[in-house]
Amino acid sequence: MNTIFSLPMDIYKNRRLVAKLAKNDFKTRYAGSYLGIVWAFIQPVITILVYWFVFSVGFRSGTGDLGVPFVLYLVAGIVPWFFFQDALMGGTNSLLEYNYLVKKVVFNISVLPVVKIISAMFVHAFFVLFTIILYAAYGKFPDFYYLQIIYYSVCVFILVLGLSYATSAIVIFFRDLTQIINIVLQVGVWLTPIMWIVEASPLMGHPVIMKILKLNPIVLYCFRIQRYIPDENLVLGTCRMDGLFLDIYNSVFPVRKLGI
Repeated sequence: MNTIFSLPMDIYKNRRLVAKLAKNDFKTRYAGSYLGIVWAFIQPVITILVYWFVFSVGFRSGTGDLGVPFVLYLVAGIVPWFFFQDALMGGTNSLLEYNYLVKKVVFNISVLPVVKIISAMFVHAFFVLFTIILYAAYGKFPDFYYLQIIYYSVCVFILVLGLSYATSAIVIFFRDLTQIINIVLQVGVWLTPIMWIVEASPLMGHPVIMKILKLNPIVLYCFRIQRYIPDENLVLGTCRMDGLFLDIYNSVFPVRKLGI
């Protein structure tokens, strides 16, 4: 039990250090360039525009029965993916990047992955606001159901933190892991229903493949965000704290059904 609460206590004790390191990490990432931190926002925006043009204008993809413009569906899925990708890569390389602190300064190194994830959270917060404004421009104004964004962001934060602790420890001894994770993320963005609609996919007729896809927890995150934000008739009770993790559990262990 002490182990479970030791990390939050360490983060709280070192909160000023974590906040300072996260701010410095965010500022120095693009230091030396003319536009500076603006590049942190330009690249994702260009990526969104390219995906929107290719799938909406080129392939004329729609959202079927969801009843929302494709750009809203796309942004609601790709924004959390950007955060997951940036935070995971940063967390994986955190010990290597801050090796001078690990070697020369005595402090709890467990906070270093947290620093990188919080740094990625700065950009994520901007794009969450961007998404809300975009939805408002299409007549989907914020309401009580938008509070679910906080819950899902916390879930992904915890997920990435757990993965980062594992990958940051392994990458010290196996440097190729960074490249492997890059490849997995490149493939993962296409296996996650961000640019395509699950309900309109022929994969719906293959339950085994769908169960494999659900092993990716970001699939569940994007699936819920893309559908729960546009639909004001959905019940907030579907967003219980155990919801996401029970879905993952049932995907991994489909034999056991929980009566919840």
